[in-house]
Amino acid sequence: MTTSGDALRPVRTELLRAARASADAVRAGARTDAEKTLRSARATAEAELCRARELGRADGAAEAARERVRAVQDAWAAELAARAEAHAALRDAVRARVRAEFARDASLRSRCAELARELLGPRATVTASAGGGVAAEVPGRRVDLSAVALADRALDRLGVRAEALWDPA
Repeated sequence: MTTSGDALRPVRTELLRAARASADAVRAGARTDAEKTLRSARATAEAELCRARELGRADGAAEAARERVRAVQDAWAAELAARAEAHAALRDAVRARVRAEFARDASLRSRCAELARELLGPRATVTASAGGGVAAEVPGRRVDLSAVALADRALDRLGVRAEALWDPA
């Protein structure tokens, strides 16, 4: 006699086989989906990495360009400061030399006084300047023929030619 458990054995076996086949199919589908998701994620990651590299290169190039501009500006500022210093030193040297000439040659002061009277007329009030030379004035007009003013005018007349003094040959 067969028991009811024995009679259900083929059903159970078939159900178990079907469940295993279904589980295998689900596992295979999950594996396929996982591989597909992984490939997609890797492709996305690679694309993002390439994009990040390009952005990094662009940012680096932009920063390098900004740094070059800053370096050029700093160099220009340093050059302008050096030129200003050289011009100030030249102005001081010329002023000192003109003052020395006034101290060495007393006739320079009288010649400047004569020139001031020629420019302003015989009624001009002429006064000696501390560093040499004179200043003269009439109402509404003034002439400065001091050593400092004469030296400054001489340098001003040089204009841009004075730059040749510090430009390399």
